[in-house]
Amino acid sequence: REKARSRRFGRRRAGAQATVQGRWSLTAPLFEDAPDPAAARRVQAELLLERYGVLTREQVLAEGRPGGFSALYQSLCDLETLGICRRGYFVEGLGGAQFALPGAVERLRSTPAQEEAVPLVLAATDPAQPWGGVLKWPQREGQAGAGPRRVAGSYVVLCGADPVLYAERGGRGLLVLVEDDDPRVAPALDALAEWVTGGAGRVKLAVERVNGEPVVGSPWEPVLVEAGFRQGPKKLTLSA
Repeated sequence: REKARSRRFGRRRAGAQATVQGRWSLTAPLFEDAPDPAAARRVQAELLLERYGVLTREQVLAEGRPGGFSALYQSLCDLETLGICRRGYFVEGLGGAQFALPGAVERLRSTPAQEEAVPLVLAATDPAQPWGGVLKWPQREGQAGAGPRRVAGSYVVLCGADPVLYAERGGRGLLVLVEDDDPRVAPALDALAEWVTGGAGRVKLAVERVNGEPVVGSPWEPVLVEAGFRQGPKKLTLSA
């Protein structure tokens, strides 16, 4: 009986032991000295140049980097001395201190004329899409509803350097950011429709408003139908 009791309590003690699980690593690297601040700033400057191609004060501020543009200025100057980037005035209307990678400068020089630019669909939050971050959205007089915003789930169609269309998050509204009779509107709509139906972004548009006004019964309804949208009682839809 004593042996049975000892075995019974022995099993309880064995089962109560904690099981050590998970991943283990040495803690020594956590207490190592921090990297050299100058080297860290240079790495940040190189990363931002690789991200944007052309780096301005406004882009650094939009990134929310500690210390802002002034903290990276000397590092950018050092990169210019090494021939890694170039200083110039590349984007009109922004700060005078601008730095660019040599490849980006060559691409700017070879940019086609505005009327030859192919429409490009980008997420509104894409670093390649500067509007709403570095640049202010274009304003149209008398446009109803809220203006475009740089938020996840919204999309912009660029023609050259200009934003032409803005699709709201959820696809319920479209904003035409140029004049209605601008010749770039039709190609931008076609590019948006082709992008959606191609399934590249796995996005569905169910447009209820254009420029803040109901789309059904508006002059925009036949234009969108011609671009590939399907008619409905209250909205026009487009999907892959």
